[in-house]
Amino acid sequence: MPADGSGKVGSTLGQSWPGDAEVGDWTDQYFRRTRKIVEKFGDVTATYALFMRRPVVSAPRIAIDWLNSIAAARGFSVEIDLRYEEGKWVGAGEPLLYITGPLSKLSDLETLLLMKLGPACVAAYNAYTMCADLPKVTFLAMDARHCAGTEMAELMAYAASVGSARARRKVGAIGFSANATDATAHFFGQSNGKGTMPHGLIGYAGSTLRAAEMYDETYPDEPMTVLVDYFGQEITDSLVVCKRFPERAAAGTLSVRLDVPGSRFMEGLDPAGSYAVLERNCPTAIRGYRNEEELRYLVGAGVSAAAVWRLREALDEAGFPAVKIVASSGFSPAKCKVMAEAGVPLDVVGTGSYLPDRWSETYATADIIEYDGEPRVKLGREFLFRK
Repeated sequence: MPADGSGKVGSTLGQSWPGDAEVGDWTDQYFRRTRKIVEKFGDVTATYALFMRRPVVSAPRIAIDWLNSIAAARGFSVEIDLRYEEGKWVGAGEPLLYITGPLSKLSDLETLLLMKLGPACVAAYNAYTMCADLPKVTFLAMDARHCAGTEMAELMAYAASVGSARARRKVGAIGFSANATDATAHFFGQSNGKGTMPHGLIGYAGSTLRAAEMYDETYPDEPMTVLVDYFGQEITDSLVVCKRFPERAAAGTLSVRLDVPGSRFMEGLDPAGSYAVLERNCPTAIRGYRNEEELRYLVGAGVSAAAVWRLREALDEAGFPAVKIVASSGFSPAKCKVMAEAGVPLDVVGTGSYLPDRWSETYATADIIEYDGEPRVKLGREFLFRK
């Protein structure tokens, strides 16, 4: 069941997930040929072991739901031995689950089954590490526009909810509270996606303040998050908006969002100024060895730890301590870790493209390990046998 208990898993089944009639078009040809050979020479009961080559967090629900739907359509029963429940940590090479059924019915499903398992498990792992590193920060899943189609978007949103739930259980993290689209909002216990304004609205309005006024007039009863980096005046525009909406600012229903591109520094900062900001607020973060990537996250261009700290300083000095800071742009697991070490005063992180980070590691693998109950697997994969 999804986190909200809505029972909506598979709500797009038949839309973005290939059904039985489409399996042949999307599976590897050698699996189709195997199916024909088995049908000709005699069926056997096969047991598949599905595993990953790296540590992951188990996120098998979409894959299992899809397999059960195909089994029902094909009129056969499948036995699923799930070794790691959803949200459990899985070591590299450890079978997540075993699937047993007629080889003639399972052979051509392997490709599609793995598509739905591997990426979700890696993204759940990434979501967990992000949330665990920044346990007091609320995350918003903004993955949809970075995904290769609606099916991947569903996998990523589901995975974010699984990794987030694990972080809540393990370290008391706030985790992912919502995402950006209605179609997958149910994974986060929401009825619709969340978000306020893109850069395009700022450009349309002609100024950051005018965009905020337009939003407020259109959605007067909703919290407002204002993008403040369009004109490179992050601090100036943040304060202008706060002064225009003092009631929102005082009530905590106003947030400012940093999405500074990596091609420039936030208003008022440069390398020297960035070091000075961290020296004032979190001096231990810049002590000791840092590699180039970590230094960029701390004091470099874009949304750095120094940028967030400087914006917080400016808001507090101007008398707006209740205004929240939202940050996006490049928030990978590695960046979240550095931000945590710098104690950045973030309220919300928007992230998406880094849920399936290291795409080359998202591949799940399957091997048949039993034929009619007799253990048999290719040499070197004996570790997959059931214990």
